[in-house]
This record gives sequence, C-alpha cells and structure tokens, in this order.
Amino acid sequence: METTSRCSPNDHLVIIGNGMASHRLIEALVKQPTRPQRITVIGAEPTPAYNRILLSPLLAGEMQQEALTLRDTAWYAEQGVTLILDEKVETLDRASQTLATDSGRSLDYDHLVIATGSRPALPDVPGIELEGVHGFRDLQDADALTDIAQQGGDAVVIGGGLLGLEAAEGLRKRGSEIKVSVLQRSERLMNRQLDTTAAHLLKDTLTQRGLQIITDAQVARLEGDAQGRVVKVHLADGRQLKASSVIVAAGITPNAQLGHQSGLTTQRAIVVDEFLTTSDTAISALGECCQFEGTTYGLVEPIWRQVEVLAATLCGMPTHGYADTPSATKLKISGVALYAFGPTEASAEHDVLSYHDLERGDYRRLLLRNGQIEGAVLYGDTSQGPWYFEQALAGTHLNAYRQALLFGAADVDVLREASQHSPDFSELSSKHSSSKHSSHTTSEAA
Repeated sequence: METTSRCSPNDHLVIIGNGMASHRLIEALVKQPTRPQRITVIGAEPTPAYNRILLSPLLAGEMQQEALTLRDTAWYAEQGVTLILDEKVETLDRASQTLATDSGRSLDYDHLVIATGSRPALPDVPGIELEGVHGFRDLQDADALTDIAQQGGDAVVIGGGLLGLEAAEGLRKRGSEIKVSVLQRSERLMNRQLDTTAAHLLKDTLTQRGLQIITDAQVARLEGDAQGRVVKVHLADGRQLKASSVIVAAGITPNAQLGHQSGLTTQRAIVVDEFLTTSDTAISALGECCQFEGTTYGLVEPIWRQVEVLAATLCGMPTHGYADTPSATKLKISGVALYAFGPTEASAEHDVLSYHDLERGDYRRLLLRNGQIEGAVLYGDTSQGPWYFEQALAGTHLNAYRQALLFGAADVDVLREASQHSPDFSELSSKHSSSKHSSHTTSEAA
C-alpha cells in the first residue's frame, strides 16, 4: 500500500475545478489532520459547487436552484479553503509551478489537482454553431432550456441516453406549448444500459407522455435562417424536423486542454496512474477529465472511489490505489425505475431468463453463464437489482435455484433452505416454480 504523501501540511494545494468531484475531494481532505493547510479552489462558474445530477428536476420546475448547492461560500472559509469563482485557468507553467486565470490572477502551487470535468460532445455536422443550439451540463444551460420550454416551439434533443431523455422530459414538463423530439442514433434508447424489450417499454412510456422518439436517426446538418438561428434538423435519410432550438446531449468530451497545453501525457483525457498522478508527479487529475488504463469516466460511483484514493494519497494515508471494478447503473427517468449491469446483448453461451408483467409494467431479464449471473436488466420494479448484482460479483452458482431467480432473493432462499432439509428438493422446487408462474397470469417467462 502506498503511504507516501504527495503533499505536506505546509504545501499549497491548488484544485482547478469546483464541480462535484472537486467538492467531494475537498470534503474528504478537510476531515484529515494531515491535510494541506493551504488549499485554493478555482471554479469557472459563478456559483459554488452544486449537484449536477439534479439539473433535470430543476429544469422540470420540481426543485429550486438553492437545493442543488452542495456548500455555500461561507463553508469554504470556515474550512480554511480559499474559493475563487467565475475565473477560468488559461495557462499552466509546470516548470515554475504557476498558473494564470482569465482575470489576470497568478497563483503558485506545490501540488495541483486538475478536476475540470467535461463538456457536451458536439456532433461534427454543418450548422452546429448556429444560435439556438445548446448543451445541458450546467446551471446556465438549465436556465436557457427553461426559457425555451416557457417560450414554446419545436425543441429537438440529440441523444437518447440518460441525459438526453432527462432534458427532453424536463422541457416537456416545464412548457405547455412546446413539442419535444428525441433523436437517437442507435436502434433503441439507452442502448448501453437496456436490452431491446426494456428500451421499447421506455419508448412507449415516453411517447404516451408526449415525446416524439426517433431512433436510427443520423443527423446530417442543421439549417439556419438569415439571422443565423437554427430552424431545421436534416437527417441522413432525408427526413427533416422543424427546430426552434436544438439540445445536444449525446455524450461528453473530457476537458483535458490544460493537460495537453502544458505537456502532460494525454490521450482522450489526462492520463493518470492508480494514485491519480499524471506524468508530472506534482500534478494529479480527477474525474471526467482523467483517463486510467484506457478508460474515461462519466458516472459518479467510480469517481467517488477516485476521490477516496486521491484524498488518502495527498494526506499520506495508506491506499491500495484506484482500480476499475464492475458497477451497476441505477436510474429513474420520469418516474420509471431502471437497474442494469453487465452485457446488454445475450451471446450464444448465455442462459437467458426473462419475466414481463404486462399489467404492472415490470420487466426483468437475467443473463447467466455456467450458472452465474453476468448481466441483468430490470424495468419498473428494480428492488431485486442490488441482490442480483451482489450475486454476480460473488460469482455465486445459482443453477439449483434457476426457476426462482426471476422472483428474487426471498424465493431463492426458500429453495436454498429446502435443499438443505428436504430429500425431495427437486420436486419441491418444481412445484414452487409452477405456483409462482400461475400467480402472474399476465406474465411472460422464459
């Protein structure tokens, strides 16, 4: 385990970025007696760190902006942390260990953490620079989309993943006179998390609520009027959609420009080792702007683990370092709960178990290989999702309880106990499975 500190208590630690990852790191550091006593945080936005995950309910009018704030400015001062807002770091001089912001401010550092996050990945199509084209990543974007919803018109959202669907639903909920269309390049929504059945269920639900969902939609160009404002979206197959606004929510691009400009090793993002150290030992990188063993990040769970490692490293505490581990995706889109992990597509080697309750709108599909769960998709009732994930991580052999798996932990436990006490276990488990299936007359099980 590593115990060598990257900082001493007397060092000046400068953190570039005041997003969720940066704030989580600060919260971890200030709890440690061996923390650097002098910490400066520089944020490009005019407000302190806030919960970006809640931008969607903010857009929908379900929350006030104050509810998103993680800590107010007074808290930073109380912790002995200098907070600089509304300034962007423009240059980084590694030789002199200094940086300069767009306001002309110059700072020196003993150790630097780059936590600059990401920006929307913009499609490389003509017209993407037109007025009326927006992202959905920060409070300013949420304000712009709120105005769009309230003005009405035709909004086109590019991207049928989580962020795109949340933006579309937020627009629909906030505006009574707005028509919202979602363009998804893949043949189904959320193709990285959902299988075909779950994606179709989600599409049907969102369509019933008023969204227009268009899959297999490749954007060819955006058309503008004489004033340079977007008015239409052209698809590669010749279809055209009216658009008074376009919202791009089709993935993210790491903000790695500072690393690249200063000569750090970069690929898609700033390359780090297992202790989040860059090619310069005086500089660390964290979150969406970093890359570890070829992987970049956009989900909270792995970034929180990175924070734990970096906080320990900076404070001289023992740590094994960061390692990627399997993670599950737990989401809620407009009230629809989803839980998924592992592969979305079944291979020839997979044993596929599926259950669909048409009346309740519940769907479950498990992928097993040699009796072990490798993947799961749950739609509607996701309560058993964490248990399935635990079994997958543990590599539990579940062949003996196969017929009860779709109904979750309690049913498996019944069969497990029966197998320990009954010589007629196979007959009992068959009857148990039969009774469970007959109690769900609207179900489809395989």
